[in-house]
Amino acid sequence: MALSDTARLTSGQSAIPPPRALPNWVVRGLSLSGLLVFWWGLSWLKADPMVLPGPQIVLPRLGAEAMSGALWHHLGATLWRVVQAFVAAMSLGLVLGILMGLMPRLNRWLDPWLVFFLNLPALVVIVLCFLWIGLNETAAIVAVAINKIPLVTAMLREGARALNGQLADMAQVFGMTRMARLRHILLPQLAPHLASTARSGLSLIWKIVLVVEFLGRGQGVGFKIHLHFQMFDVTMVMVYALSFIGVMLAIETLVLQPLEARARRWREA
Repeated sequence: MALSDTARLTSGQSAIPPPRALPNWVVRGLSLSGLLVFWWGLSWLKADPMVLPGPQIVLPRLGAEAMSGALWHHLGATLWRVVQAFVAAMSLGLVLGILMGLMPRLNRWLDPWLVFFLNLPALVVIVLCFLWIGLNETAAIVAVAINKIPLVTAMLREGARALNGQLADMAQVFGMTRMARLRHILLPQLAPHLASTARSGLSLIWKIVLVVEFLGRGQGVGFKIHLHFQMFDVTMVMVYALSFIGVMLAIETLVLQPLEARARRWREA
């Protein structure tokens, strides 16, 4: 074969466009469909709906629970607790994390506290809050927030340590006010860390909220799971578990992931 023929073949092969990647929503849909098929296969192999009901049993019960209104009532109660604990943990953790990241002396004093609370079991915090405050809504929110604040603080402390000092010096030279520095210098640099912390925080908070409701609340998804656990009603346990997981997946996909992608544009630019 001549050298020119080889060159033409090589150029022709390089001209072939690479295969187009599937959109993320298609990949997610196919992945979840595969999970559904896997679940159905396990239930078929087990052949005992009392132990592992398949989707053909759980999904109609989920629809009936939604039509009755009970599902939305308990979902709403749980989501409201998640929102309150999330706001409290992010607010306090943001302040502590920035202060510890920017003030080494303060960090030396508070770091042992942070390590202690990071290693304190969530169940211990929940039980102590119920014993000290009582079986009420305040104890539930405080218990969840205490479990999350140390992680938020630790993650944002690292973000504050990674701040660009040259930008702060430039802001001082140009005489920027504190609010202007916060808005144009500090927050844009912390935005990726805030987004990552929010995602990890939400995934932890809703799980702890379910434990709190399981142990000491009279409404919510955790309460319903506890109720049906006592009745050994596996189908209804899965109904409430799957419904809440679906809501949190929707929040993750539609809200938190786009916010994190937007927050990272500053660093990529």
